[in-house]
Amino acid sequence: MSPVSLPPSRYDFAIDVPPDADDFVVGGGDLEPATVIEAYRNGFFPMGMGEGGGPPMGWWSPNPRGVLLAGDHHVSRSLRRARTRFEVTVDSAFDEVVAGCADPGRDGAWITPVIAAAYARLHELGWAHSVEVWNAAGDLVGGLYGIAIGGFFAGESMFHRETDASKVALWATADIVFGDWDEERLFDVQWQTPHLASQGVRQVSRTEYLDRLAHAVRAEAPVGWG
Repeated sequence: MSPVSLPPSRYDFAIDVPPDADDFVVGGGDLEPATVIEAYRNGFFPMGMGEGGGPPMGWWSPNPRGVLLAGDHHVSRSLRRARTRFEVTVDSAFDEVVAGCADPGRDGAWITPVIAAAYARLHELGWAHSVEVWNAAGDLVGGLYGIAIGGFFAGESMFHRETDASKVALWATADIVFGDWDEERLFDVQWQTPHLASQGVRQVSRTEYLDRLAHAVRAEAPVGWG
């Protein structure tokens, strides 16, 4: 389904961020749908600056930025074998995926109930999506969620409860985003990690990211969401 149109944001995120600025840019604001989508359109995402992602709210624009581009995703032979153990669905268990990502037992947990509620609302409005990975017993064992705007997808977080389940979620998401090989599409993962680098995620400067983002949000949306 097409996302629900939103009113203008109360906040202007079209700010000139110096190329050498820190990943954290500005604090404050709210998590209304229009605010969050306007932030993503301008290269920002929200994450609380307090303990466990608590307040005050911060708006982040990492430099360099971790991204997956068309043709870059790497699938190992072992992962191809592993995928046969799983079933993948889209937008069938959004709240459960967010809860899996928000597990307070995970290192670096930052997804608070306030954040979870904000993205649940965006999911209801057609802006946020999830990819779920299930085992043969029907248990949710991995997944990811994020924001889609045109040909742009911002992965917010992913989790796994069985080996390779999060890699399968990333693979399935890449298949949606780049399924028709539109090179203007962009899959944002915020920060590159060794785990993500092994799957093809590269780092780009903030300047390059914003240029790619401007094209991606205007690109045709992939057909796999919803």
